[in-house]
Amino acid sequence: MAFTYRGLTAEYTRHIVTSEEVDKNMHRLMEQNPRIAEVTDRPTENGDEVVLDYAGFCDGEQFPGGTAENQTLVLGSGMFIPGFEEQLLDKVPGQEVMVEVTFPQQYHAENLAGKAAQFQCKIKAIRIKTPYELDDTFAKEVGHCETLEEMRQKMQESLQNYADERGEMDLQDRLLQQAADSLELTITDKMLESALDEQVDNLKAQLAQQGLTLEMYCQFMNVTPEQIREDATESAKASIRTRAAIDEIVMAEGLEADQEDISKALAIICRHNGITMEQLKEQYDAGLEQVVINSVLTGKVLRLIRDAATVTEVK
Repeated sequence: MAFTYRGLTAEYTRHIVTSEEVDKNMHRLMEQNPRIAEVTDRPTENGDEVVLDYAGFCDGEQFPGGTAENQTLVLGSGMFIPGFEEQLLDKVPGQEVMVEVTFPQQYHAENLAGKAAQFQCKIKAIRIKTPYELDDTFAKEVGHCETLEEMRQKMQESLQNYADERGEMDLQDRLLQQAADSLELTITDKMLESALDEQVDNLKAQLAQQGLTLEMYCQFMNVTPEQIREDATESAKASIRTRAAIDEIVMAEGLEADQEDISKALAIICRHNGITMEQLKEQYDAGLEQVVINSVLTGKVLRLIRDAATVTEVK
């Protein structure tokens, strides 16, 4: 079978966002954004969110990690060590409180475990959270819209744009897979091992972001590193075939990633990660540059295949 990447055919089922989906997302947004009101006419109660400064002392010395400013704490939540939150009840903004506690015997900081400590606290504010109603006030204060109907309309448009983008990405992936399936390619053991190494490295990087190691993951999932590699074999083969297809199309079409393409890609990376170009440049090396170039070329290949395909849209 000859390698084919032009004139492919596919069906695209476009998801139309329903009013029920809009309602569900409006309620979710309402739950995630309660109205916060400051309390000035009574002392603290359980359930209040207090804003406080504190400094912790043990054996008369201030200890690292025991100091904070403008810390928020919901009284009764049990987020702080036992006995801490109870001593902040029935207090008013501006009041200074000496909180005396004993760290648990199993406390993570061994130098503090089981020891008595004092926290000099200052209550700066008392706040309560109450749910919004789905009304124009909610639309103005959370949705930055004049009316609830305007907010619903913007929500509808946002959800539809997201659904369309996801649908288009799925379509392009399926077309690329079609092209890759037509490529005559012998996957060697060396190619497969390299692809598996890459997949395991990606997994390790994802786990590291959650503070986990591969060993911890294997123990939790009751699998071995060998089983992980075995389970990833088919996806590794598909990745090899897809990458080879992209490289073939890049060569056949003479596609390039010029400086303008790279600059746009870097700007997107900065925007998605909330960093400046200067911060990105500190991490920019030959390896990252190659990743960016590959991303640009892959995007061009996907657009080329998509533009040359016959797509039937079904709503």
